[in-house]
Amino acid sequence: MLFLVVFIIISAITWLLFFRPNKAHQNLPPGPPGLPILGNLLSLDPELHTYFAGLARTYGPIFKLQLGGKLGIVITSPTVARQVLKDHDIVFANRDVPAAGRAATYGGSDIVWTPYGPEWRMLRKVCVLKMLSNNTLDSVYELRRNEVRKTVGFLYDRVGSEVNVGEQVFLTILNVITEMMWGGAVEGKEREGLGAEFREAVAEMTALLGKPNVSDFFPGLARFDLQDVEKQMQALVPRFDGIFERLIGERLKEGKKKSSDFLQFLLNLKEEGDSKTPLTMVQLKSLLMDMVVGGSDTSSNTIEFAMAEMINNPEVMKKVQEELEAVIGRDTIVEESHIHKLPYLRAVMKETLRLHPALPLLVPHCPSETTTVGGYTIPEGSRVFVNVWAIHRDPSVWDKPLQFDPTRFLEDGDAKWDFSGSDFSYFPFGSGRRICAGIAMAERTVMYSLATLVHSFDWKIPETGKFDVSEKFGIVLKKKVPLVAIPTPRLSNPDLYK
Repeated sequence: MLFLVVFIIISAITWLLFFRPNKAHQNLPPGPPGLPILGNLLSLDPELHTYFAGLARTYGPIFKLQLGGKLGIVITSPTVARQVLKDHDIVFANRDVPAAGRAATYGGSDIVWTPYGPEWRMLRKVCVLKMLSNNTLDSVYELRRNEVRKTVGFLYDRVGSEVNVGEQVFLTILNVITEMMWGGAVEGKEREGLGAEFREAVAEMTALLGKPNVSDFFPGLARFDLQDVEKQMQALVPRFDGIFERLIGERLKEGKKKSSDFLQFLLNLKEEGDSKTPLTMVQLKSLLMDMVVGGSDTSSNTIEFAMAEMINNPEVMKKVQEELEAVIGRDTIVEESHIHKLPYLRAVMKETLRLHPALPLLVPHCPSETTTVGGYTIPEGSRVFVNVWAIHRDPSVWDKPLQFDPTRFLEDGDAKWDFSGSDFSYFPFGSGRRICAGIAMAERTVMYSLATLVHSFDWKIPETGKFDVSEKFGIVLKKKVPLVAIPTPRLSNPDLYK
């Protein structure tokens, strides 16, 4: 009874603070009517990307939602997205950090959630200029190559059998990342069991990050963690933190060593220090978490969607394999050096990210001051969603937007639709200061993996299987039904699979 009274009091205060008419905020965007105190919370559909797209058809390219004590703003047009991510980039460069995000990243100490400022710039520099630069990625190519070749061998041993493609791709990407980070991977019999366990843990983390949480909408109730979101996240983090602590401890005992992996680079950087913005151990572990969780899930889901779309569109699969044969032939294997010679496959990757962007609403932005966007007032502290999924399917921008057609990325030249975020009709990795830091790695990983899978094997769906490419919403977009397919060898020499 006491809890109910406290809830009513806090809710009433929230109502007075956030929903009482405010002359300064009279020019808010339009939006659906909401209930007292709760606003629009009860009407939210779990598939937020499609729900927001539907509301945009009624309320326009910018609309508001009352999310308890939080004002949500949804952007669904290239023009308004440009104003947020370019014209007012600095104002919107901060994040509205959810409780789950703080719990997952040691209090929000990573590159995703850290506020815009000196610390964030330091983390960004470490990631983009040091860890994920083209020169660094070139230096660890053999690590990536070895893991992809192991996956080919694993699949060859299961020729004619059903394979969960997403699960195997996830483990490949996870192994690539962990090899690059600290020289460790999942081997032998552990591959299927541990791979599934890690994928489940990462999936749970990303699901919690995308789950509507009372703690975020009513800050006064955050301490109670009514939905146990923080509790669940805090139960998942130790699975990874224990590994980080062990590896860091071992390296510190060994002392400074010459190693090309990222962990040693980060430890050396921490030891050398920057007098103004030193790298802390918490930030170091947060970067490891970003790489392991963010890098593995987004890239593997993109590869799974791309494979599903190619299987569902045999003419596309045929064109990809014809391009691979022309460039590589059937008597050798794919190397990363071949990737720049595969424009049609690159178009397949781009088209996959158009229809199925890894983060359909990007990571929510939060204005540091009250700003005018699209002719409307966007109050300081709002949670701003950019529905890139809907923009990528806008029929006023894209011809036959629901059709999977890679050639649309070849018609006007490869340069027009790139991943730089400069064109606000197509920006799957975001745009502006907070654009994804791992684009170079994602592009290499997805292209090399797709080229190898399609060059090495033909793929078919089991006769008993039901095929679809439908999506399941989360902060990271996933296939609703896992892709299960049967591989058949394509290469001329069986030794190429060893």
